[in-house]
Amino acid sequence: MTVTERERRAVGIVAELDLATKVRLLSGRDFWTTEPLPEHDVPSVMMTDGPHGLRKQDASSDNIGMFASVPATCFPTASALASTWSPALAEEVGVALGRECVTADVALLLGPGLNIKRHPAGGRNFEYFSEDPLISGRMAGAMVRGIQGQGVGACLKHYAVNSQESDRFRVDTIVDERTLRELYLTGFEIAARESRPWAVMSSYNRVNGEHVGESVRLAREKLRTEFGFDGLLISDWLAVSDRVAGVRAGLDLEMPSSHGTWDTQVIDAVRSDALDESLVDEACARVIGFALRAGEAREARAADADEAHPLDLDSHHADPHQAATHHDLARRVAAASTVLLTNNGTLPLDSADGLAVIGAFARTPRFQGAGSSLVNATRVTTALDACAERGAEVTFALGYDASTGETNDALVADAVAAATGASAVLLMVGLPATSETEGLDRTHLDLPQGQVRLIEAVAAANPRTIVAVSAGAPVHMDWAELPAAVLLSYLGGQASGEALIDIILGAAEPSGRLAESIPTRVEDLPSHANFATHPTQVEHREALNVGYRFHDTWGVPARFAFGHGLGYATFEFGAPRAALTGRAATVTVPVTNTGKRAGTAVVQVYVHALASAIQRPAQELKGFASLTLEPGETATTTVELDERAFAVYDASSARWAVEAGDYEIRVSASSVDVRGTTVVSIKSGDRLTPMPFLAGPVASDAEWEALLGRPAPTPRPLLPFNRESTVADLLLTWAGRLLRQQLLRAISKAMGVDTDDVNQTTADAYADGISLRGIAAGSEGRVTLRGLGAIIGTLNVLAGPRAWRRLP
Repeated sequence: MTVTERERRAVGIVAELDLATKVRLLSGRDFWTTEPLPEHDVPSVMMTDGPHGLRKQDASSDNIGMFASVPATCFPTASALASTWSPALAEEVGVALGRECVTADVALLLGPGLNIKRHPAGGRNFEYFSEDPLISGRMAGAMVRGIQGQGVGACLKHYAVNSQESDRFRVDTIVDERTLRELYLTGFEIAARESRPWAVMSSYNRVNGEHVGESVRLAREKLRTEFGFDGLLISDWLAVSDRVAGVRAGLDLEMPSSHGTWDTQVIDAVRSDALDESLVDEACARVIGFALRAGEAREARAADADEAHPLDLDSHHADPHQAATHHDLARRVAAASTVLLTNNGTLPLDSADGLAVIGAFARTPRFQGAGSSLVNATRVTTALDACAERGAEVTFALGYDASTGETNDALVADAVAAATGASAVLLMVGLPATSETEGLDRTHLDLPQGQVRLIEAVAAANPRTIVAVSAGAPVHMDWAELPAAVLLSYLGGQASGEALIDIILGAAEPSGRLAESIPTRVEDLPSHANFATHPTQVEHREALNVGYRFHDTWGVPARFAFGHGLGYATFEFGAPRAALTGRAATVTVPVTNTGKRAGTAVVQVYVHALASAIQRPAQELKGFASLTLEPGETATTTVELDERAFAVYDASSARWAVEAGDYEIRVSASSVDVRGTTVVSIKSGDRLTPMPFLAGPVASDAEWEALLGRPAPTPRPLLPFNRESTVADLLLTWAGRLLRQQLLRAISKAMGVDTDDVNQTTADAYADGISLRGIAAGSEGRVTLRGLGAIIGTLNVLAGPRAWRRLP
């Protein structure tokens, strides 16, 4: 059935439904599935988490399934995958994820995530690709194509400007229009155009005063009309603040089921002509069309003889060959994701014999983040396992506690003893699991001090010390010059241990390149002054000065620059050439492997405007390509730069514009390693509205209002309580504290929290962050909106007028 026929059928079904039924279909049936219409052969279909591995709730569980899930392959997280700079590899991972969805009868995978990493302490940064929208959009689009090629839907998330976890349910993100378009929406636009995803998920936060799923401008005008998205717009779980506004904006499906919490409001709005029923019909038709599409794909697979023996990754009766295929892919991707930050020639090692392996992560690896993306891996291989499989005789020392990262004198002494006299040392360090979880941002970028102490002691004991860092995002590396080599393994998935040993022994190349800058000090970053500093508002006063755009423009070097990565080969770039076609360019550059090993080069193409009427970053990534070459081999790579590569967004005229003038095209190995340049002259009649230049990387009060084009909004006070108040806000009053205790107990029970510290940390953060209207929506009808209003009113009366003060 073609899309047109499916749409026609969906519209026809909607025409036969009464208003109450149509409204009922705009919310899920339960936590994971949609409402069915059996009388019209519209099935209920399942969606579930899975940006880097399927997280389908175990059917035997009686809770919301934050942690209990069926076995699935845990691939490297997005922050790792992005460092491959390989859309082809991302698509390959997408294919594997799609196949596992098919086996689990999941119709929609809730991923990938592609929000911009505004600040390296963002708690969910491990789930996102990059600080740059081009990499984010291309990698996400490739993964979506891979997933959907298996007849399973993918869902881009979290639209949009979801840059922090602190107060995520209600924080108002204030950002100027140009920055919004050029930085925060561009990745979604690229991915939507390149992959036509089945779905997009709206974020929790507000943007310039509006929840995105309830913003006509962002959801209907930008996402649907301008970006061409024609799929299902879904709310993040418990994100709905005003269902009537959501329907008006084009938010099709509320998830999870709110058990009719909002239905009466929507029906009353239609009957009072406050909401056009045609908008309800549109949303309902998209929900039905999505279910029909999923049903058709399921039927097609059932009729296909090749699907007679689907992939089975259940740990008890998996097909060993098929399970190994995905595990081996995870291993290959983990190696390709690893970034070699420094190397004095020690790597690769000739042998693992005599190696000292130090660090609890060698035995209990950190390979994924915590929260809704947590995968129940089919199997996990460690670095010690990989050494044993090779028959290598190694010495192991624990070094630190795996759950905290801290050490003591005895552990340090054991580590130094193991390192002394060893042929080389592999020291595995990184962030504890509780440091990187949905719902919480990090408060600093430091490794645990015990690990830093260990690095200093072990590197002093053995000059051939290799430090491997397991973390989903940057950490401070003041110690980086001490070891012989530093590897950033990121969170490499279930095969990360094998991949690491493959790399240090030269069986695989660490071909990763940083898709995010690693700052020398987090305090250097202009976003740091306005990151998670106020509970109801965050100001993006740094505008476009995020990541390398900041470092390269304002002359503040990163410790390791965007795009950096050494690998085991060396490459020489020839003189680049650029051929113009109108306002687009084709860039070609010859690349030669001058090393002694095969290796992968990543050609990065940046554009620098030699003159401009407005302030622009010093350079911006506008194209990239990777190629693998044998020693001595030369190949020419081609990178296409479309018109947007030279454009800026003119907020005053609400359009993209290309200035006439000269543009330097920089062909680079990183944002600071320029290998060749060429200049193109572009003719254009476009005009830009003049804007004041910022005197520094952070806008002053006057500059900020000029950027916004309006007075800066005042943050909302925390008291009196309202629907947007969070469970954590209840701590502000004595009556609120009593209610919070009851809510936390109920939420923990519903989430099925076990005694694991990571799960408890995630559960606590999730519960405290939920808004009170989310509590009502998730109460399965036990708390109505009217009842919630009464509770809030009582809390405010008990607090008294003196408590109604504006709090920071």
